[in-house]
Amino acid sequence: MDYGTVKTPQDLKRLDISELGGLCEYLRGRIIDTVENNGGHLASNLGAVELTVALHYVFDCPRDKFVFDVGHQSYAHKLLTGRADRFGGLRKNGGISGFPLPEESEYDAFGTGHASTSLSVALGLAEASARRGDGGRAIAIIGDGALTGGLAYEALNAVGSEKLPVVIVLNDNNMSISKNVGAMSKYLTRLRLSKKYSRIKTEIKRAVSIIPLLGDGALHLLDKGKRLLKRVVLSNKMFEAMGISYYGPFDGHNVGELIEVFSQAKRKGGPVLVHVMTDKGKGLRSAVADPEHSHGISSSDSCATHDFSSVLGEFLTDAAARDARVTAVTAAMAIGTGLEKFATEYPDRFKDVGIAEEHAATYCAALAAGGLKPYFAVYSTFLQRSFDELLHDVCIGRYAVTLCVDRAGVVGADGVTHQGVFDLSYLTLLPEMTVMCPTDGAELRAMLEFSLGYDAPLAIRYPKSYSVDREHAAIEYGKWETVRDGGYNITVLCAGGRALDIALAAAQSVDVRVVNARFVKPLDTDFLREHGKSGDVLITVEDNVRRGGFGSAVLEHLNAVGSKARCITLAHADAFIDDRSVDGAFAASGITQENLIKIVKSLELSRGK
Repeated sequence: MDYGTVKTPQDLKRLDISELGGLCEYLRGRIIDTVENNGGHLASNLGAVELTVALHYVFDCPRDKFVFDVGHQSYAHKLLTGRADRFGGLRKNGGISGFPLPEESEYDAFGTGHASTSLSVALGLAEASARRGDGGRAIAIIGDGALTGGLAYEALNAVGSEKLPVVIVLNDNNMSISKNVGAMSKYLTRLRLSKKYSRIKTEIKRAVSIIPLLGDGALHLLDKGKRLLKRVVLSNKMFEAMGISYYGPFDGHNVGELIEVFSQAKRKGGPVLVHVMTDKGKGLRSAVADPEHSHGISSSDSCATHDFSSVLGEFLTDAAARDARVTAVTAAMAIGTGLEKFATEYPDRFKDVGIAEEHAATYCAALAAGGLKPYFAVYSTFLQRSFDELLHDVCIGRYAVTLCVDRAGVVGADGVTHQGVFDLSYLTLLPEMTVMCPTDGAELRAMLEFSLGYDAPLAIRYPKSYSVDREHAAIEYGKWETVRDGGYNITVLCAGGRALDIALAAAQSVDVRVVNARFVKPLDTDFLREHGKSGDVLITVEDNVRRGGFGSAVLEHLNAVGSKARCITLAHADAFIDDRSVDGAFAASGITQENLIKIVKSLELSRGK
């Protein structure tokens, strides 16, 4: 049949169960073709196809609310909910988002992009549905990796106590992005490997299936039998101790079995957890063999650039040989943050805490308190989750934790939930925190070398890539670097490599001083005193929101000292950015070579030059 005609859940429900396997293969083909062209999350989506099809076959979305955690496994869901014709524009401007987005479709119940949120969201949606009396259920699709996040445990406790019709689908592929770690991973492994339980459960199902016309009575017997078996066979009953009925584990690629168990869960009045086992990357041999590197795929037309992550990994591996205190910490992002080599060469000094950024921050504070030198490598958007721990546990104690803040600034195709444009604002307001911005790999290496001897909280923030290595003056605490002298009293202060590239390109057309403001906190007050006199113009350029950012700090300082200098700030607006192109986001914010030239020429014209 033509599976391309299946574009809505209603179309899906008209198919016979025997036709669903073909539909799953069709969906996989669409996902692979599109991700190869556009980039995107590949392995996670390929592993979730059957369970997504089964969920839509059984439940009634959008009345029943689907909440995908993290959200990067929702491609099949999008294909089945009226967006198949627009799927070719995935992650592109004017196309559909790579994550659930309520503004995009009524089938997306909640916007998600960070892990461990789905259980809290599902409980809230179930409560709202109960108050409306519409009979809707909330279904949370959460990976085993996301269960390492503390928010998930808080929500599990609440879900079990509220007794609302929340269905938790535990998509267990033994992976988050990097290999799963921790006690929860080991617990789920025991459930997966409980062959005795699975064998006896299958025998009971077979026996019940041959008893004719028992209907709900047979299902009740099956449920009762499974609960009894779990008490006998499994020593750990964590979910049921919380008041959540546990079904599983089941084959997450057997559509018929999934439909059977989801139908049973739908009839259940209270909270249910359905544990399904899937293969991340299912249907694509290379993705199954290496799901970590197949998690996120760059678009086929992306240009090769120098990446900061590899510089970090190389430096820390070298530094560990020189300094026994050096310890690398990540939150399920070993590959993305460049720590693969370090993890291989120094496994006892590499700590992957799972999707638990809050724990990572406090853990690093304790490592530093114990005399070690921890480096927490984390994406900017995920570091946001650790704000309280940074404030309370790292900065109050003034512990020498170095934050290696990757993917800072706008990120492009991953969209609104992953933009790293807030870190300068929230990091610089923390007392005792120093914040640095390298412009290239050579400067990052120098900053990391500086960090080895720096005995206080330090954040080094950088985007994914940089253009070229330059020669730099030695790092001096709190001092900026003049990269180009100008003959006129207009100075461009650049926070980071993207800003510096723009300023140097503009300087080929206009006469300006260009300064690498490598320290965002503290500011170089000596420089500002010298170049903040009446008649001077300072133009700040940064890849961060304007509010609370670098330019804001410069303005605040000039005002505090009564400076007569004029200050113009180029930064992103006080708004969420969903531009799928880095260049597009910069253009929309006016952070461009052309706009900088226009500003300088306008200043020159007003002065009669």
